[in-house]
Amino acid sequence: MREKTPMLLLLRVVRKLLKHLDIFIERKWHGVSLAPPPTNGREAELEAFLAKIPVAGPHAAGYFLQHHARLVRTLSLVPPGGKDARALELGSYLQMSAVLERVLGYGHVTGAYYSPQAGRETKSLDIPGQPPFTCAMDLFDAELHPFPYPDAHFDAVLCCELIEHLLHDPMHLLFECHRILREGGMLVLTTPNIVGLTSVAAVLHGWLHPQTYSLYPAPGNPDLPHVREYTPRELQDAVLAAGFTVEALFTERMPHVDEAGWVKEFLETNGFDVSLRGEQMYCLARKRSGAAQVRYPGFLYHQ
Repeated sequence: MREKTPMLLLLRVVRKLLKHLDIFIERKWHGVSLAPPPTNGREAELEAFLAKIPVAGPHAAGYFLQHHARLVRTLSLVPPGGKDARALELGSYLQMSAVLERVLGYGHVTGAYYSPQAGRETKSLDIPGQPPFTCAMDLFDAELHPFPYPDAHFDAVLCCELIEHLLHDPMHLLFECHRILREGGMLVLTTPNIVGLTSVAAVLHGWLHPQTYSLYPAPGNPDLPHVREYTPRELQDAVLAAGFTVEALFTERMPHVDEAGWVKEFLETNGFDVSLRGEQMYCLARKRSGAAQVRYPGFLYHQ
């Protein structure tokens, strides 16, 4: 067995340092390094309140159970409101809207849902032991219609698991969210991460689709397919292009996924960045007037 020479050892050290330098440069130029923020401290209340809400139908109940942890995590990031504070939930199924009022204290809560024709209706949600939660539900196309609210109207806007469904113009949604938020208002945006460990594993296996959700709805299923899932850098760049200041952007693993250890080890061994590899992405952004806006950023639109 040949003895390792000092020169060989030195070369290996240099190669390792160069690999770390390459990762650093990649993160600096293309990565995102915004850590999770402190929560609002209401996790126990959020858990208890959501557990009270009955969910009708096996499909809705299954979805609610599967995504329960994400709902609690998302709502724990929303700053509490007051009796004069206004909040909007886009793509509302009422559960999160009810939390905004009953747990987080927003005095005025509005929901919105997709419709090819603009309109408005009133929706109610039964909550055992409490009066029903009732709110206005505005109906419109979030990538086509002007949102039916005045400028600087809301203190918080939730856009959860929505942007990945948009077919034509996601920046319209982000620009409208910016317009209807007051100065310093908060946008809470969640969406799947196309470069999470499970997606990387799917590419390496070669027989699975890398999107977190890539199925078309069968007849009778109202779910919309995922049109485009985002990387953390893409999501950050889209939110910045709309004029927001990104305060936090982070990812977390989804429950019941098993592609983790070997994928992470593979990425690390080959010099790839292993941060922001969770399947679920969370972004918190503030409206700040005067920030530059780009209506059609080049990474997202074919010019």
